[in-house]
Amino acid sequence: MMQISKDKFQLVGSKYEDAEKISKPSLSFWKDVFIRFRKNKLALFGLVLLILLIIMAIIGPHLTGYDYRTNDLTNKNQPPSSEHWFGTDDLGRDVFTRTWEGARISIFIGVAAALIDLFIGVLWGGIAGYKGGRTDEMMMRFADVLYGVPYLLLVILLMVVLGQGLGTMILAMTITGWINMSRIVRGQVLSLKNQEYVLASKTLGANTSRIMAKHLIPNAMAPILVTMTLTIPSAIFTEAFLSYLGLGLNPPLASWGSMASDGLPALRYYPWRLFFPATFICLTIFAFNVVGDGLRDALDPRLRK
Repeated sequence: MMQISKDKFQLVGSKYEDAEKISKPSLSFWKDVFIRFRKNKLALFGLVLLILLIIMAIIGPHLTGYDYRTNDLTNKNQPPSSEHWFGTDDLGRDVFTRTWEGARISIFIGVAAALIDLFIGVLWGGIAGYKGGRTDEMMMRFADVLYGVPYLLLVILLMVVLGQGLGTMILAMTITGWINMSRIVRGQVLSLKNQEYVLASKTLGANTSRIMAKHLIPNAMAPILVTMTLTIPSAIFTEAFLSYLGLGLNPPLASWGSMASDGLPALRYYPWRLFFPATFICLTIFAFNVVGDGLRDALDPRLRK
């Protein structure tokens, strides 16, 4: 047998500076998500655009000195100018002020509907997935029955029966809007509830609410956040559609949907009345969608193309 000389076992030298370059601190999950999200230029652009829209919704109505409710028939249907940056409507109200007042309402409706869907969907889907068996079967069959009713038809029916108003609109949107969230949460809980750390927590005597809050829901947060992000633009679009049908907010409240509905008949002669609210509806929906897509890819790199 050939003998191997001892010099073959000598340690390879290394420099301290090289070791410093190789060594890196471990990243937390959310910091790693942020780094991946930041590399998505389109999603980052959408986030910046969304922040700018929210800032303008906060400060925009105070920039001109006009009140969004005050009529001035001597200045009705004025085109954009240095005095009225977005022009005026058929009652002489400043369109710039109403646009950003409407942004508050439209974004609030979207966020409120998404939060209610989040609360009900996480609670319903979490309980169904964790309990399993007959409880899961009954809860999800009830959700399936509601899901079988056409969403927009149900929303329109509730608006007609309950009357127009901000609270009514949010209620109508969320009556079945939580079902998609509940299905996602249920699927995640079903896949997680038999993991070792959940079984260990049960062995130590943790109750159901603690297991849900401490282990299951936090580990299902990625699809929950993505679904919530994509729910907001859907609610904003639904509000605009209801306003187009004349089922929006009661005057003199302004939303982008009600402004677009009022501006559509005047499109030929006073196009600015439709252009500005419609543009900001599109920009907001675009911003939320690209942020949601970017967040999805950052939370789960396997979804990247």
